[in-house]
Amino acid sequence: MAESRELLAEIEALGEKIAEARQAVGRRFIGQAQVVELALSALLCGGHGLLVGLPGMGKTMLVDTLGTVMGLTSGRVQFTPDLMPADILGSEVLETAADGTRSFRFIEGPVFCQLLMADEINRASPRTQSALLQAMQEREVTIAGVHRPLPKPFHVLATQNPIEQEGTYPLPEAQLDRFLVQIDVDYPDRATERDILVATTGVESATSPRIFTAGELAAAQVTVRRMPVSEKVVELILDLVRACRPGETEAGRAVSESVAWGPGPRAAQALMLAVRARALLHGRLAPSAEDVVALARPVLSHRMALSFAARARGESLSGIIEGVAHEVTRAEAA
Repeated sequence: MAESRELLAEIEALGEKIAEARQAVGRRFIGQAQVVELALSALLCGGHGLLVGLPGMGKTMLVDTLGTVMGLTSGRVQFTPDLMPADILGSEVLETAADGTRSFRFIEGPVFCQLLMADEINRASPRTQSALLQAMQEREVTIAGVHRPLPKPFHVLATQNPIEQEGTYPLPEAQLDRFLVQIDVDYPDRATERDILVATTGVESATSPRIFTAGELAAAQVTVRRMPVSEKVVELILDLVRACRPGETEAGRAVSESVAWGPGPRAAQALMLAVRARALLHGRLAPSAEDVVALARPVLSHRMALSFAARARGESLSGIIEGVAHEVTRAEAA
């Protein structure tokens, strides 16, 4: 009982602090509350986020602001077609000492930080994109046969231009699966765009204070994992993820004509963590079915692919996921 009261106090204190961090981010990244919420959720879960949107939507500013507010050491890589894996991870160089002896010295790449901004990640070749696979999953890189751990906590927030744009490469499916959420950054509404226009074209620009330290964020990630999840929400997550796999369930058989492949177990793990973070951001002590439905598209859409027939019919993954979520929640309520 005492342990439950202690956890309750931790969750409430963390909720107040994360609300303060959210306000701090909002002072510089104006509007787009859903985008900020998903980005903070990714960090609270110890995961990575993929921000998808047209150039000029403020994606880079958001990542920079999050690094300041969350107290993380930041690194940035501008992905270009000629970027090589060593430009991200680092490399060994042969040095000659004053006495003439030679030895190899490892020079760390920009990946050795706590928050890596992978800017326009889909402008690099698939070979270079894949250089982040081990770092994102295992929090270490292997270079010249030596395992080199990355700083803790370690997060990647990548920005991506729409695939249809000139000079872009689709991300490998294995890498997409390592992103906890896909965050779609759309055009702001008129009122938000007016606020942006007034706030960013003056003499002074807004700044954001540091709210967390790296150690406090790591502790917050542990608290999020300790949040209780009801059996009903666990079953709903399983039903939803499995229903999005072609032929897996009755609902899955219904999407078989539209979906080439569906989400794997990592998607269920991501959804389980993300619903806890969303509940915390909304001032609740435990996640609900509403959180599962709200996060279905950001967590699942980049882990699925439309079939050729579905693309020809003009279907979208968002529509399919929303339809499946509606069917699953209706079945749970029955």
